[in-house]
Amino acid sequence: MRCTPCSRRARRLDRFAAETADDARRPRPARPSAPGFAAMKAVLMSITLAMATMTLLPSQASETSAPAAGVSVTVRSPQPLPRDGRLTVFLAGSIDMGGSSDWQAQVARELADEGVILLNPRREDWNPAWKPVAQEPEFRRQVEWELTALQRADVIAMYLQPGSQSPVSLLELGLHAGSGKLLLACPEGFWRKGNVDITADRYAVPRYESLPALIEAVRARLAQLRRERPNNAAD
Repeated sequence: MRCTPCSRRARRLDRFAAETADDARRPRPARPSAPGFAAMKAVLMSITLAMATMTLLPSQASETSAPAAGVSVTVRSPQPLPRDGRLTVFLAGSIDMGGSSDWQAQVARELADEGVILLNPRREDWNPAWKPVAQEPEFRRQVEWELTALQRADVIAMYLQPGSQSPVSLLELGLHAGSGKLLLACPEGFWRKGNVDITADRYAVPRYESLPALIEAVRARLAQLRRERPNNAAD
């Protein structure tokens, strides 16, 4: 039978259809589609987030390096004295070479939520063998730390414990009675209470009859100092 042009055309169409079906069944690697509206929107959002992150990084870094707001920090002699803008309270008063009770620890607990720096001269590694003379390096280091800390402090909280003598604290009372930053508790039983009371009256030093009363006075003074700061700046 002769093959007519029509039959040849029909066979070619059949072969094309079969090849097309094979191609459709054969797996092919996915082709990247042209970026549409959704893709462009995702790119723009990524750029915006990146810029926002770059803007926040400096503030985040400062927040990480600084102590949490509202948490007080105790700095003991002879540690370096911070200068970061927070209010500072020097814990002056009875130590008597470690013979007096650790009332400073109680104050630190009570003021833990004030977000201040507590300057504590009670030294944990104090060695009784160190002679109290100017030529003794560690003794000089202690005295100079206390003098500097007293000068820098915004508040001096002094507690003269009953039964103690605290001659160094009496010296510090004389140095700072007229500073306007001294708050004093000298209960009955301190050996020179009369001298302390008369000196406090002369220089208008606020006096309190107990350690808890002194702590509350420190809280009130800190609140006052915060109000007086420019723009009520936080510690």
